[in-house]
Amino acid sequence: MRTSIFAALKGSLRRAEQWYLQTPDRALDLAYDAALNIKAIEDEHFGGKKIARDAGTLSASAFAYFEADLRRHLRTIRMRLTEFRRSRSTLNVTNPNKVAAGRSVRTIETTAIGSDRFVPTVRDQPAIALEKLKFIDSILARYAEQNLTLEAVSTSMISQSYEEEKRLSKTGQTPPDKKNAPANPNTSATGSEDFESITDKTGLLPRSILTTLSRLKRDLDPNSETEVVQTYRVSKVRTLISVRFILTLILVPLLVQQGVRNLVLTNSLPPGQWISQQFSLETPERVFLNSEMTEEALHELQRFEERLRFENLIKETLDQREFSPAEVEERAIQRSEVVEAQLKEKAIEVAANFSVQSTDAIKNWVADIAAAIAFALVLTNSKREVEVVKSVIDEVAYGLSDSAKAFVIILFTDVFVGFHSPHGWEVLLDNVARHFGLPTSRDFSFLFIATFPVILDTIFKYWIFRYLNRVSPSAVATYREMNE
Repeated sequence: MRTSIFAALKGSLRRAEQWYLQTPDRALDLAYDAALNIKAIEDEHFGGKKIARDAGTLSASAFAYFEADLRRHLRTIRMRLTEFRRSRSTLNVTNPNKVAAGRSVRTIETTAIGSDRFVPTVRDQPAIALEKLKFIDSILARYAEQNLTLEAVSTSMISQSYEEEKRLSKTGQTPPDKKNAPANPNTSATGSEDFESITDKTGLLPRSILTTLSRLKRDLDPNSETEVVQTYRVSKVRTLISVRFILTLILVPLLVQQGVRNLVLTNSLPPGQWISQQFSLETPERVFLNSEMTEEALHELQRFEERLRFENLIKETLDQREFSPAEVEERAIQRSEVVEAQLKEKAIEVAANFSVQSTDAIKNWVADIAAAIAFALVLTNSKREVEVVKSVIDEVAYGLSDSAKAFVIILFTDVFVGFHSPHGWEVLLDNVARHFGLPTSRDFSFLFIATFPVILDTIFKYWIFRYLNRVSPSAVATYREMNE
């Protein structure tokens, strides 16, 4: 029975691994199928041309039907290409040997592009993937305007718009026409290397004067309406990318942590069983993960024993008033035996509770490490989104009023380095130590509280002196008045 369970579990893990290894090919096939569907619609109803209102003689309702299909297929292509890139980069990190071994030469039957003829060929997988990607890119190139969405806006376009806004706020020059900005999702982000935040440079003149001049020039520009629409579209996409990336950065590690903790490390699976067996009651020397747990268990058992002896002392005093000395002594012996039995049961209960705490601490280590790896993978594979989030944070932070900036600075400084912050840091350190099964060190806690808030306070003050004092002097003055 036990062998059959392990065999079934091994087969399930093998199938899950096979599904995981085939994710890039599966995503690319789905994107390729969606591109073929678009090509079929073009050939059948639009004479092989782009799906557009002026490309055929269809009615408005019929064109709306095909336009809805076009949007659905384009959305599928973008989603599956994103899945293809992310899964492929993840496989290169987690399974590099199996990815290399999977690039084998095989005999397949492919459909010639634009026809229904099956051609048996002997091709390797990279060549097949390259051919599919070229065909998908040719389809996407026809619908570059429809690709101005979350996955399709390139970093170069967003960086160019952001650099243009920054230049206007400092020099007052009129921005060039952005109608030729790259919208192809396959365009490389060449401007991301020199991406610069607002805090990196400051102008010679106040930003308000330069902003007013640039606004007047922009209002007099005949192409200002087109530029405003383009700027709005880019700003909207940039904000949506930032929100989605922040949610991904929070939810992915959280889901990984909960999945590993509550699914992979349960006692019904071998990893969870092995960890639980290391701290089972059959090995009493391993029940307690550290000396602090041992002292806490002894203290709890001692309080229970003292409470029982106190109750017995009261009962013995009452028995002396109602029974003879021999009966009092006999009843005292019986109560002592009951107390010993209750102490043994309590000792087993306390040991079982701390066995669970020790097991949970080790499982928390494994789950949190997995969450940290997931967090690092998301950051590593999302450099474009990180640059976009930086730009959005800069815009939001420096777009606040002076009083709002001062309020936010005071709130953060008082919470993390204020007068009452040591109590919060102490509670946080105690909870972290309990979460990981570490003994609470008072010396370390006091040393941390005495140094880390001071470092944070120094960073806050340096940032105010170095950047905010030159970018927004009025906000610094408001902060000093509110702080005093």
